[in-house]
Amino acid sequence: MSAGSTVSTTYLELSQEGGGAHKFYEVAVDGQVVTVRYGRIGAAGQTQTTTFATAEKARAAAAKKVGEKVRKGYAPAVPGQRAPRSVTRRQVTSAPSTARAVAPVLWRFRTGSSAFGIHVDDDGCWVGNQAGDVYTLDHDGGVLARFSLPDGVKCLVADDFWIYAGCDDGRVYDLSSKLPFAAYDIAADVDIFWLDIHEGVLNVSDRAGRLTVIDHEDEHQWARRSQGEHAWMVRADDHAVYHGHHQGVTAYAPDGGTELWHTPTRGAVLFGWQEDDAVYAGTAHRVVQRLSKATGATEATYACDSAVYSCAASPGGRFVFAGDAASSVYCFDRDGTRLWKLGTGGGSALSMQYRDDRLYLVTTDGSLVCVDASEAAVSAAQQGAVPAARDVKLSATLPTYAPATAADAVATIAHAPAGAVVVECVQQGGRLRVHVVSEGYDTSWNVQFPRAIRVPGARYVVDALHPAAGGFYRVRGDIRRLL
Repeated sequence: MSAGSTVSTTYLELSQEGGGAHKFYEVAVDGQVVTVRYGRIGAAGQTQTTTFATAEKARAAAAKKVGEKVRKGYAPAVPGQRAPRSVTRRQVTSAPSTARAVAPVLWRFRTGSSAFGIHVDDDGCWVGNQAGDVYTLDHDGGVLARFSLPDGVKCLVADDFWIYAGCDDGRVYDLSSKLPFAAYDIAADVDIFWLDIHEGVLNVSDRAGRLTVIDHEDEHQWARRSQGEHAWMVRADDHAVYHGHHQGVTAYAPDGGTELWHTPTRGAVLFGWQEDDAVYAGTAHRVVQRLSKATGATEATYACDSAVYSCAASPGGRFVFAGDAASSVYCFDRDGTRLWKLGTGGGSALSMQYRDDRLYLVTTDGSLVCVDASEAAVSAAQQGAVPAARDVKLSATLPTYAPATAADAVATIAHAPAGAVVVECVQQGGRLRVHVVSEGYDTSWNVQFPRAIRVPGARYVVDALHPAAGGFYRVRGDIRRLL
């Protein structure tokens, strides 16, 4: 607090019936400093601080901000009196499998809470649960690290070698280094169902059937409402964004200006997968449908025996996999012929991914399960010969990482190590941006950087920067502040 000054605070809320906006906006004036805090009611929200030349200009700027919000329907309120809006979670049931044989499970890791999030790549496996825990494992089930996020994990998505976790607090966290940070903050009136990221552009599908698109600087680009609600599928590539909801799948141009096609599906879409030329929609009416990305035409149908909670495909769609509400997992050939059906041995698969003859499942009991999907292993399983599934245990010394929520949470160093990259926070167009200082980079490009730790004029050291197609840099590795 400034010496001799009194802090003046105005707190407003906008809460609409029927699932609309439910957010707050707070403006505090302390001398020449104006601090704005905003976000979902009940959450800590984001904070922005601006210093003005005089106290009079600070008061005028604060009054203008408050006036703008009041004109949009915000009203004075008391913090804490209105409860946070409940977050929608898919209501699922899981019956015992009707399959005669159980899948050849190699190992199982119990996360301790129900889980939807899964990602598998060359480096390992990621699983996120409703308690906000994200664990990384190697392909043999060894637990490498844990990220402790502030709220339940909705889904995990990857964009090249960056990993993102979409959480119930409306934020999307970058988990690509030891310092996870909130890379995107979704609008407070968006009830996130699923996410996808392509070239740094975030695509959000929600309960109301909307598709919201946000760029690398967390700035809104466009939004569309599809024909159906409960949009559990969104996938994106260079050519389109594919949005699955209870009325089918709709494809939009990347700029949001055109609906390219719409295809009704047999039942509400509960999950989506994509390959180069096709998207796969798992539906409540017991099928997976393969749709052409170019035209939306249904190219093949994969029939299951219960509602499909998840699906995946091997590269190029040679094999298609599905997990149903009755704790079974299926494999089909490209044309839709069922090759096998096996019990998961532990709940229904809510998400799945295939890699190198292995099928990784996240089940209703919160377990990450690794299934040997090779032809030999499945043939043996159908005859009743399955390996003894190994239960993965946590190490007492497991490293745990939590997001940086303030500037003082970042480690400081006196000098930049050889080969590191220096970036600086600068005021630009009324917003605090981050640009590169080190030689060999385009200094006009923005750097995707944690908002919570940005300090005007501060310099930071990062291990590496990588250019993205949209004309910006992404951070790779640790972030430290230069003294």
